[in-house]
Amino acid sequence: MKFDVIVIGAGAAGMFCAAEAGKRGRRTLLLEHNAQPGRKIIVSGGGRCNFTNIHTTHENFVSSNPHFCKSALAGYTPNDFIELVRSYRIEYFEKKLGQLFCRDRSHQIVEMLLAECRKAKVAIKTNCSVNSVAKEEGFTVETSLGNFSCESLVVATGGLSFPKIGATDLGYRLARQFGIRTVQTRPSLVPMMFESGLADAAKLAGISVDSEVNADNRSFRENILFTHRGLSGPAILQASNYWRQGEDVDIDMLPGTDLADELSRSRHERITLAVWLGNRLPNRLVQYLVANGLPNKPLDQLNGKEISEVTSKINKWRVRFQKTEGWDKAEVTLGGISTDELSSKTMEVKKVPGLYFIGEVVDVTGWLGGYNFQWAWASAYAAGKAV
Repeated sequence: MKFDVIVIGAGAAGMFCAAEAGKRGRRTLLLEHNAQPGRKIIVSGGGRCNFTNIHTTHENFVSSNPHFCKSALAGYTPNDFIELVRSYRIEYFEKKLGQLFCRDRSHQIVEMLLAECRKAKVAIKTNCSVNSVAKEEGFTVETSLGNFSCESLVVATGGLSFPKIGATDLGYRLARQFGIRTVQTRPSLVPMMFESGLADAAKLAGISVDSEVNADNRSFRENILFTHRGLSGPAILQASNYWRQGEDVDIDMLPGTDLADELSRSRHERITLAVWLGNRLPNRLVQYLVANGLPNKPLDQLNGKEISEVTSKINKWRVRFQKTEGWDKAEVTLGGISTDELSSKTMEVKKVPGLYFIGEVVDVTGWLGGYNFQWAWASAYAAGKAV
């Protein structure tokens, strides 16, 4: 069967792009290898889908070309998507820091996108695996449900995160087939694992601490969460976008507090350091630090060297991570299709007319907090208006 446009991948970007193309009267086919579209949307945001962030700018994204995403983000803004959500009477709320979530459940976003596809007369085929793609005048897509041809082909296959819900490397394989360069991929927005020397910190699992985390000169002020193998929590997930193996991460577990100064001014007090810190940090964390060498003396007995030691373990905790927890725990993929290969206005491959890459498969990765969904909508809109 012949179509004007075929979109491979019925995730956030794929469904949105197919609907936009269909609205322009383009005969559009949307292919999905899973049994249902939008599986990653459904599990996102704890089942409530953090569908955008009202503070989105290009500075909230990691890419080899940090300016590439500007055009698409300007062409389709958070307010544009909010208007669509409102038109479907989906209730939402701002959790924090501009993050918008469905008040009810993430299925509502999937149902909205499918409704948009239906209105635009998009044909959808699920349980449909792509076996190969060939290009002559147009494209021929060989699938498990037969062969389909088109003038424009959009690759919206996502990244490698969440393999349990069907993530594959198809997008990168297609890029290689057409000689399109990619930036090395790795898991991101992902928990990180301590080097073996800190393994006994598993005793701290479940403790959450408001902290400031710095990686590669980028700082994030949110909670960290101790796990059995390392650290998670929003601040750590954010830092994972910037962390490189072998580099240290600096953590301030009492941000805004100059411990050295406060301890020096409290040296007349006779309470022990553990009691004093217990009013500022979780007690289990304080006990762990004391058991691992923090000097538990009355404050009036602490010397300058000991105060410096306390400061270095709490205000300036330098952590060496061994690795991340990998693709199974990663929310997104860092790296992907090189932005040098794409038009920033349309997402079309410069040297392969009619071929487009959108969403997570591209080397544009957002921070935690709705930014990756906004990139999906914006890149999909740009391509949907161009195909």
